[in-house]
Amino acid sequence: MRLLHTSDWHLGQTLHNFDRIYEHQCFLDWLVETLVAERIDVLLIAGDVFDNANPSAFAHRQLYRFLQRAKAAVPHLQVVVIAGNHDSPGRLEAPTPLLEAYGIFVVGHVVRTSDGEIDIERLVLPLRDREGATRAWCLAVPFLRPGDVPRLDKAAADKDEPSPDPYLHGTTLLYNRAYALAKERCGADQAIVAMGHCHMVDGLSSQDSERRIVIGGTEALPTSMFDPELAYVALGHLHLAQRVGKQEHVRYCGSPLPLSFSEVGYQHQVLCIELEGARTASITPVFVPRPVQLLRVPASPAPLDEVLAALAALELEDLPPQAHPYLEVRVLLDGPEPGLRARVEAALEGKPVRLAKIEPTRKFTTVSEGADVLTLDQLARLQPDDIFRRLWQQRFGADAPPDLLSAFAELANATDGKDA
Repeated sequence: MRLLHTSDWHLGQTLHNFDRIYEHQCFLDWLVETLVAERIDVLLIAGDVFDNANPSAFAHRQLYRFLQRAKAAVPHLQVVVIAGNHDSPGRLEAPTPLLEAYGIFVVGHVVRTSDGEIDIERLVLPLRDREGATRAWCLAVPFLRPGDVPRLDKAAADKDEPSPDPYLHGTTLLYNRAYALAKERCGADQAIVAMGHCHMVDGLSSQDSERRIVIGGTEALPTSMFDPELAYVALGHLHLAQRVGKQEHVRYCGSPLPLSFSEVGYQHQVLCIELEGARTASITPVFVPRPVQLLRVPASPAPLDEVLAALAALELEDLPPQAHPYLEVRVLLDGPEPGLRARVEAALEGKPVRLAKIEPTRKFTTVSEGADVLTLDQLARLQPDDIFRRLWQQRFGADAPPDLLSAFAELANATDGKDA
């Protein structure tokens, strides 16, 4: 039996105000072809299908059109989708009655029964091969909020021992209960796989594009919450494809597109998992082609004149507008540069590129220890222009220009006049 693990599509995402409809469609088209080429039986989507809780109608259409095309291309395909922290659980689950008729199962949130107990059965799904025989079981656990996890037993909480973290304890207990139920139903040669959308201990995050998850002081969860007998754990949330805790079968597949310039160097991929009986026989990355390039010029911040020369010398392939690369310009400044954007845009005039971001890095000077340490009385006597001079010196390592001092004084005097 063959599974394909993917996550963190972030449909509807924009990159510095540029929409990414074209890139997402290229990925979805490629994914349909990959499902056929890799002879996939089950597609696992481990959360963050959408970029926000209120995605556009177009983002919804992209998802449902993909599902329709995937089922047409691979009629026996099962799809299991869990909600991520970016998704709206209710919105994601809304079409469930229709989707389940086509073998597409969506778990957006944890449901409690009338007596307040978690409906574990809803989280344990059979996975079938192309002949319709059950070959594995899936623990489809979505992103868990504090109210989703089992509550700490009162008797245990009253003990003199240190109380366990409620969220970590509850998450572990939820997975344990789901695994126990799957084990009851599992045949001798059937595998159990788990899904989750969370930040695991030692997981490598991306700058700028991942929302931190901190619940009750718990940011990262240990792999010990997963039963060691699980054949595979399909994780979502972190955008870098990686193993967790040096365990081959506990994986983030990562996002299919770079979601910020910090992900320029990632090898985006989906993971093909081959199950044989109750075990995983192989895990193979399938690399996702990048339809639009992200460029950083220069590779590291440089003085403005060097940057402008590099931009002027930039040679780019003449592509359709939707495929023009995104550009981050990285410039090292030793003072304010009011005309920075205009000069960058002039250097890029006529080039087939989209200026997404200008990243200025300033030269900071450090104040020697003990220098200019002021008493509270001295601080109280400082005038606004004194503070302005000191901050300018600290930030740029030079005296403030006279014209800016004059402008600041004019602004300060105008403010004083209004107060009077």
